[in-house]
Amino acid sequence: MRISLNIKYLFSFLVFGLCCFLCISTVTSRLMMENAVTTKAAAFYQEGLCLSDQYVVNYFEKQENRKNLSAIQTHLASLDVYLNARIWLISRDGELVLSSGNDPVHQMIPSFNSVLPGGRYYMTGDFFGMFSEETLSVLIPVSHNYHVRGYIAIHTPMSVIVQDKEGYLFSFYITMILLLLLAFFFAVSLWLITCLPIRRIRKTAGEYALGNYSTPIHLNREDELGFLADTMDFMAEALKDYDEDQRKLISNISHDFRSPLTSIKGYIEAIQDGTIPSNMQDKYLNIVLRETERLTKLTSGLLTLNSMDPKQHRLCRTRFDINTAIKNTAATFEGTCTSRRISIELLFTDRESYVLADMGKIQQVLYNLIDNAIKFSPPDSVITVETTLKYEKLFVSVRDTGVGIPKDSLKKIWERFYKSDASRGKDKKGTGLGLAIVKEIIQLHDENINVISTEGVGTEFIFSLSLAETEPGRIQPEQNE
Repeated sequence: MRISLNIKYLFSFLVFGLCCFLCISTVTSRLMMENAVTTKAAAFYQEGLCLSDQYVVNYFEKQENRKNLSAIQTHLASLDVYLNARIWLISRDGELVLSSGNDPVHQMIPSFNSVLPGGRYYMTGDFFGMFSEETLSVLIPVSHNYHVRGYIAIHTPMSVIVQDKEGYLFSFYITMILLLLLAFFFAVSLWLITCLPIRRIRKTAGEYALGNYSTPIHLNREDELGFLADTMDFMAEALKDYDEDQRKLISNISHDFRSPLTSIKGYIEAIQDGTIPSNMQDKYLNIVLRETERLTKLTSGLLTLNSMDPKQHRLCRTRFDINTAIKNTAATFEGTCTSRRISIELLFTDRESYVLADMGKIQQVLYNLIDNAIKFSPPDSVITVETTLKYEKLFVSVRDTGVGIPKDSLKKIWERFYKSDASRGKDKKGTGLGLAIVKEIIQLHDENINVISTEGVGTEFIFSLSLAETEPGRIQPEQNE
């Protein structure tokens, strides 16, 4: 059974209040009772010592003093009223010889023992069977010349002590109620501060789980809950963008696959039913082959992107000369550049520049950037590939003098399947995956890539690479500032 946080919160508060009541009614009550008994016994003992020193010792010392008991009796009666206690004078053999009340005197206390249980000077109970109710009894020895002459016993019912204790305990209960009311006030405040926002966050999180990202939380608080709400709002916006990107991706994939497949299907059916004569079949079969190659290239690009998971993909970093890699990559475009009358100019900061990276992946980056530059460059133009040392990094630049990229498209060129206006390029067969692959590879290397472009002037892509350690005996070239 699900129990809401509010019910748990209220139940916890009630349990806390009940525990406080039980603690006061048991532990505190017992401690106060013990303290009240000890305090009362100590007060009786002090009064008994004063009584012994001033009056009673003479009674036991001289026989003639025993005949005149009026002074002692009067003082015991006054002390009885003051202490609200019964005061007895007991001989050494346990005979009750004097009482502040109406108790019969000259009677023997059965089983009297001057050593009380536990070796203390007071006891609770019936005092050797002399009382019918529980009583606190304090026994004070009367000594003269280091000899015990008799005893003073002071008695008070335990009900009197319990009544005093309950009076003090009532104050504790009142204080506890006030504290609980104060705690309830703070609990309600805490509930308003924490539980209500949490309920709001939970409700909105449920909407997010259903795919509804249009309901922001907006707590407008500068604390942990406010930070959590802002984070969830940011997450919702990111998920919303991700869903939109996924829909665009699927739409682009469907479009880019459907067009060549439709062409392939149409041409093959036309060949089969004889619509295309046999002397024209080679031409259309070449078109089918090119469309197949386009599909193969598109599939290969998708597989490349999907394999570039930072948690799963592992780079094979080696130390290699980036100048050689650039030369070899540029050489693969010799035929295309010749037919388009485009030249590639290589500018290196040093004769050899060694970097630490995955050579195959970096060659793929170079290939995609140079291929992209050729597509959007006019005939009789120059593409420049340049390396620069700066800030302990090697920067590689691929610059063309082509049509450029519109300003509103600069942030979109890294998206999968994104293509700028196709009429600007000379090659309409691009898949829209080249730059997405480039960025993924550079990010896998923990490096950066930037683009600078002006329409009608040209475009420059610049990416960084980590320098490899210098071989022993080789002098590191000076860095350009």
